[in-house]
Amino acid sequence: MIDMSTVDEYLEQIEALDTLPKVGLCVGLMVLALAFCKYFVLRPFRNLVTRSKAQWDDALIVPLSNRLYFFVVVAGLQLSGVWVTDSDSVLLESLFPYFSVIYIMTTTSILSTGIKHLVPVILGRFTAKSSVTVSGGNPLIVFMLRAVTYFVGLNLALNELNIELLGLFASLAVFSLIIGLAVQQTLGNIVNSFMLAVDRPFEVGDRIEVEGMIGTVISMGILSTKVLDRDEKLVVIPNNSLISSTLVNHARGGGDGIARRISVVVDIGVDYRESIDHVKVTMLKLARDCPYTIDSPEPRVLLVELGDFAKVLRLYTWVADYSDEWVTRDWLLKSLDERFEQEHIRIPFPTAVELSGEEEEMQSGDARSKESRQRAAKRQMTREDRNLRKQRDDAREELENIQEMLRDTGISKEERADLDNRAIELSKTLTMFDTDDD
Repeated sequence: MIDMSTVDEYLEQIEALDTLPKVGLCVGLMVLALAFCKYFVLRPFRNLVTRSKAQWDDALIVPLSNRLYFFVVVAGLQLSGVWVTDSDSVLLESLFPYFSVIYIMTTTSILSTGIKHLVPVILGRFTAKSSVTVSGGNPLIVFMLRAVTYFVGLNLALNELNIELLGLFASLAVFSLIIGLAVQQTLGNIVNSFMLAVDRPFEVGDRIEVEGMIGTVISMGILSTKVLDRDEKLVVIPNNSLISSTLVNHARGGGDGIARRISVVVDIGVDYRESIDHVKVTMLKLARDCPYTIDSPEPRVLLVELGDFAKVLRLYTWVADYSDEWVTRDWLLKSLDERFEQEHIRIPFPTAVELSGEEEEMQSGDARSKESRQRAAKRQMTREDRNLRKQRDDAREELENIQEMLRDTGISKEERADLDNRAIELSKTLTMFDTDDD
């Protein structure tokens, strides 16, 4: 049992000490408090963070440690002042509001640091299932939340000093109105930058098209968005223009919303004497042999126009990364030119000539070989069309079955979500088949 009389005796002896010993005792107690925080608070926290796989908590160790040490020192100074000096001291009482300001701003700083590191993680959780590439928490949202935190903290701190921050703002209302009118466009850009951050129509690295200009987004600022065009010229677009213009994001293409997938469309005109099936088979083979294209969706070739000089066929194929669009187009055009020459497929051009007789461009052996290839191509295209119709019928049947299963109220949410996603994929697949029929 602790003898309370002995404790009281020790306390009386401590209270009877002179000022200098009291100051030394206070310094020693602050050192002990700092050591306690370091070895019994921060060290276990650091060990826990080290074992964690997350990275956001690693970034919190240093700023939180510094603020905790600062808080202990300030609290130690205040308590030491109360004990060493007379508690009724006028000087000490005048300093109390400033200590309160320090505590409020330190707490505000801790909250702001937490927002800086935690909000990107939270935003990442919400966008983890998105079909587009996500670069982390949006810095503008973090900036706005930290600004609100500091505004509230500053308001509370100034209230301790009997300064009304809101009243000060009210007294500056007229001046603020004049400034607002002068910087109307600037304020509009700032507000629209916040709207872009919320809506997130593009990310840094996406290729976008705005009013005929195509380029890659390299940064998004408070006032403008910077885009690097194909000539590597830096284009600065005000955020007001982005909000009011129709924006095409090529990085989020793909019929099923898959990020970065994009279609490559190539139009080729051939002579009217050429077999459509022969040309289709040749183009399909090249599209499937292309090293940049993907297997699904499969490439397609459609007859889109009977022009004045040529039958125009359109090749649809897809690449996994939109940055491969132009190298894919270059490969296809080069290979089509070479393959057409091998297959003796003519690409006409508008001319005005007078023919005295039937044009003989190929020897009889080449003509017979070409006719043989055309017949083989016709048979292959018949099989291709048959397979296409079968895929369409299967997709429609599966979609009907899924719609029937969705009427069942006993399925779980996960199963319903999977069926909904599959139904969307089938609907978009049927949409592409309908385009083929057109």
